[in-house]
Amino acid sequence: MRSLTYYVAASIDGYIAGPEHQIDAFEFSPELAAHIVERYPETLPAPARAHLGIADAANERFDAVIMGRHTYEIGVRAGLTSPYGHLEQVVASTTLTATDPAVRVVDDPLAAVDALKAGDGLGLWLCGGGSLAAALADRIDALIIKRQPLVLGAGRPLFAGAYAPRRFELTGREAVGAVTIETYRRAAISR
Repeated sequence: MRSLTYYVAASIDGYIAGPEHQIDAFEFSPELAAHIVERYPETLPAPARAHLGIADAANERFDAVIMGRHTYEIGVRAGLTSPYGHLEQVVASTTLTATDPAVRVVDDPLAAVDALKAGDGLGLWLCGGGSLAAALADRIDALIIKRQPLVLGAGRPLFAGAYAPRRFELTGREAVGAVTIETYRRAAISR
């Protein structure tokens, strides 16, 4: 079965974007770019992959991306209607209608993720946002959080949902420039 990994940047206080979905405060240093190119090149949008000379690199970790409407619209505002053409692209939305033919819009993210997990292929990347992550929390197998050295004070949280504790185990922590990459896996349930 394929795994779902929530791979996302977050502030120290747990926000993935500002109140109006702003992401401009997050750092993207040369060290972080090199780290992503080396370990998570599938998570770079197509224009960045082309710029870095890895447009044709094979997917090694992920072959599908799931994102919420607001996350998808960040790319659309930048002119990227198919930001991750090297991946199967799924957008969870009940309001989005017109989109790029390479992007599949679903109104039931749980059913879509269950179907993807049951299929063949590489891992699934949950790109954002916080409401979608909360809806998919029971399907998330791993977290990779690029912890940014800043406090936003308000914004879009990592998980924007009801109180429902779920345990994850810290499996790695690595400094990449000023950013700390934290890796977690879903903890086994002990009875």
